[in-house]
Amino acid sequence: MKDFDAVVIGGGLLGCFAARNLRRWNLHIALLEAREDICTGISRANTAIVYPGYDHKPGTLKAEMCLRANAGFAALCRELDVDFHRCGSLMVSFGENADMVLQKKYENGLIMGVPGLRLLSGQEAREIEPVLAQGISSALYAPGTGTVNPWKLGIAACENAAANGAEIFLNTRVQGISRTSEGYRIEACGEAFSCRAVVNCAGLFSDRIQELLFPAAVRIAPNAADYLVLDRAAGVRPSHIIQYEPEDGGKGFNAVPTAEGSLLLGPSERENEADFAVSTEGLSFVCEGARRVLPGLDLMQTIRSFAAVRPNPRGKDGRSIGSFVIEHPGPGFWSFIGIKTPGLTCAEELGAYAAERIAAELHAEHNPDFDPLRPGIPCVRNLPLPERAALVRENPDFGEVICRCEDVTKAEVLEAIRRGAVSVDGVKRRVGTGMGRCQGSRCTRAILELLSGELNVPVASVRKDGPGSEILEGAHE
Repeated sequence: MKDFDAVVIGGGLLGCFAARNLRRWNLHIALLEAREDICTGISRANTAIVYPGYDHKPGTLKAEMCLRANAGFAALCRELDVDFHRCGSLMVSFGENADMVLQKKYENGLIMGVPGLRLLSGQEAREIEPVLAQGISSALYAPGTGTVNPWKLGIAACENAAANGAEIFLNTRVQGISRTSEGYRIEACGEAFSCRAVVNCAGLFSDRIQELLFPAAVRIAPNAADYLVLDRAAGVRPSHIIQYEPEDGGKGFNAVPTAEGSLLLGPSERENEADFAVSTEGLSFVCEGARRVLPGLDLMQTIRSFAAVRPNPRGKDGRSIGSFVIEHPGPGFWSFIGIKTPGLTCAEELGAYAAERIAAELHAEHNPDFDPLRPGIPCVRNLPLPERAALVRENPDFGEVICRCEDVTKAEVLEAIRRGAVSVDGVKRRVGTGMGRCQGSRCTRAILELLSGELNVPVASVRKDGPGSEILEGAHE
């Protein structure tokens, strides 16, 4: 039996930030993740937007958190040494109906106190962003909108939690929860964990985790989404995040100049699907949106398509719930069910919310030794040549480039493995290998061999990402 004050279930963005914030208090913390690595579920695939907050109903928890989180996001990313690009956004419209929607969003944003909002004419929007299509009738400009790499942010939060004393248990799928005189007993893959408090951050499975012990007032109805990634050489490239409000309502469209330099397009929306495989219809929707809003884009420069799955909470009446669903069905038991947009933006705020309430229930004191700073893996390609040369003199592995598209060195790959990467995509999520034009066709073999050597496993057993994704033949023999 392993004893803790609090156990976090789920190693996605929210779980990692919950564990980090719980260590701000004198609490013994465990994080349980079912997979072999963290941020492998819904956190690894989303639109990567840090929202300004004009979309939410004033006075709600979601609105308050989003506004506060956006204001503090740059400072958070400096603490965790993660790139954050506050590039601003333009939500554009092409007609009277969509213009009215933008007007309402603008008025709502003013009530919320979102800084810098401006409602622009189509001509003013094109002056700010010349690559926009002709015919735009209005645009809502939000300078505070930004973009961040979701999985790098979650990994950084987890590393910071661990550095501050949280214990991380991977390959630990929760199978049962029961009450005890002291709190709770959690059964997971042959291990037993006792704790006084539980934070349920299990994403798509959060309703099922709660139902291991308590009834859940909501159910998760997953929605799938499709995205395209364009190479840096895609010709026309917006400098702002571009969002599209359709004239006839329905799903809009985003074009996001990512922190890494590529252009992310999407998403589509496929209701009641939990499939990480892309759909032809979804990708066609994304392409149509791109042509409508950014006609100069060269879609032939697409280097990747992928799908995401998002939790959509529904009440007992079957209706979708727009707000954050946070349940407290028993003492010390907190469930975050169906945390969707702006879940990335609010991950730190939600983690702090959970930590403060559990600390109050457990009468915990602040941890004076908590260190919020997490040093990232040096990104060699971003360094001036003198600094890069100094690194090479100190460690020659910084001079051996493994991923030529993204200019990632052997030293960076090895550090990613030492920090927890056990798969090819685990390395990618930490240092960006395989994210460039060739999508890993040139560097995968070298990464396989480095993983094999560092983990002391046969190269044929190294996986791309999770069970059943071995790359080389003979892995199952």
